[in-house]
Amino acid sequence: MAKHLLRFTVNGEYHELYVKPKRLLVDVLRDELGLTGTKRACNTGACAACTVLLNGVSVKSCSVLALQADGAEITTVEGLADGAKLSPLQRSFLDHGAYQCGFCTPGMLLSAKALLDENPKPTKEEIREGIHGNICRCTGYNSIIRAVTAVAKGKYKEK
Repeated sequence: MAKHLLRFTVNGEYHELYVKPKRLLVDVLRDELGLTGTKRACNTGACAACTVLLNGVSVKSCSVLALQADGAEITTVEGLADGAKLSPLQRSFLDHGAYQCGFCTPGMLLSAKALLDENPKPTKEEIREGIHGNICRCTGYNSIIRAVTAVAKGKYKEK
């Protein structure tokens, strides 16, 4: 099967690589770019552990062909921090214990970021809706909602 040129920007860095037409975005991010924060779990788009931002919109990267991202800007969980400096959302997740095993955390963070980018002051119900579809088997979601609420209330600013 012939490979096709994929050009995209991931976490602010431009990439060009050849991929097979049926290659999934999650696999290219993990295997070709080494961005293993994007988790592959259910392979059906049901759990959202593989969530990334594609041109600012949260998508389940196990349901997106890599070539569909040609020309796009992708943000993975690795792109939220500025080097060792965590983003306000990441700091809030840590402070509020909004993780346990951490497997779902990258997808949760990116879903929450997409929500806050679109609606900086969401209600708790809007936060629940914004992270809907992200499956967490550990936290019970309350700590995640508290963490996102704290950011929305301005308790975490860029440093």
